[in-house]
Amino acid sequence: MMNEQRVSSGADTDYNRISWQCRRGMRELDVLLTGFLEQRYSSLNDVEHRTFELLLEYPDAVLLELLMGRMAAADTDVANIVTQIRNAAAA
Repeated sequence: MMNEQRVSSGADTDYNRISWQCRRGMRELDVLLTGFLEQRYSSLNDVEHRTFELLLEYPDAVLLELLMGRMAAADTDVANIVTQIRNAAAA
C-alpha cells in the first residue's frame, strides 16, 4: 500500500512539473500544450511521454513553428507528437 502511494505521488509530481512546463507565456502554445496534456497525455506510451517532455525543452519560437506546421521535425518521434498535438487541437 505504501509503495502505491509513492508511485502515485511520483506520477502526480511528474504531471504537475510537465503541466508547469506547458505554460509558455505565449497564448497559442499554452492552449495547444495544456489542451494536449489534459486530453491525451495519459494515453501516451513511455516513448511518447519522453518525447513530449523533450519537445517541451525546445525554444518557444521553434515549438510554435512546429505546432503551426511551418517547420517539420527531423526526428520521427517528435513529428509524431507534433501531429498528435495538432490533431488534439483540431478535435
